[in-house]
Amino acid sequence: MPELPEVETVRRSLLPVILDKPIASVDVYYERILQHITPRKFKEQITGRRILDLARRGKYLIFHLENHLDLVAHLRMTGRLIYYSDAAIAMAKHTSVIFGFASGGNLRFEDVRKFGTLDLVTSGEYEQIKGLHSLGVEPLSEAFTVEHLQNLIQDRSTKIKGLLLDQTKIAGMGNIYADESLFMARIHPERPANSLSSLEVQSLHLAIKDVLQDAIVGQGTTLRDYRTGYGREGSFQNKLQIYGKKGEKCPRCGVDLEYKKVAGRTSHFCPACQREQRS
Repeated sequence: MPELPEVETVRRSLLPVILDKPIASVDVYYERILQHITPRKFKEQITGRRILDLARRGKYLIFHLENHLDLVAHLRMTGRLIYYSDAAIAMAKHTSVIFGFASGGNLRFEDVRKFGTLDLVTSGEYEQIKGLHSLGVEPLSEAFTVEHLQNLIQDRSTKIKGLLLDQTKIAGMGNIYADESLFMARIHPERPANSLSSLEVQSLHLAIKDVLQDAIVGQGTTLRDYRTGYGREGSFQNKLQIYGKKGEKCPRCGVDLEYKKVAGRTSHFCPACQREQRS
């Protein structure tokens, strides 16, 4: 699933080519992508509306349209939002929706597994979008301080990997960047959150910010389906330290890397650099 760096990269790559463009046409090829609205009403409400801005909240993309409407997209497992400057390019097999622009070109939501969603709501009224409405702090925002992270883990005995994946606590973090951040901070994924020392909390806070920012610079991680808004692969997969490296050596100490299920997700770690419990 695309995580914060991938979704932010899509936002940044799409914004220059869709900003201020009116949506001239809408073709829905997979009706179940639309939430709480029929294809007919969906087309009626957004056709002719200009795109005023494109924002990101966690793993959601929010298209701010004219007339106080927000089009909220979630890519889920395999979704892609790709801009095609040539509208004549053949449609991909798994295309769910195409938004056409009067000035030429179109924006296509392609999704092999068909888990992606589109919601159309009045601006800022996200109550019907449960995952968006309940999101926690943005980890690259000024609100995500060391003190905020300390407060999040205080009195919580849940495994730290699980807490990092909890979107109601930290928005946008996923399996890849949780593993990479914990490795950088030398923290075992099964450590109880409230067992972290003040220094470890500082290290984890710094690691989260550094890993996410570096991944955005690398335009995200392409392991299979993810593409930027221009249809290109990211490059951060070439800089991953530990994620997906089972059977390889730790890049820091040379010990064999291990992996196991933590919080329902396969987690990669170094048993030497990331000890289960600090004494």
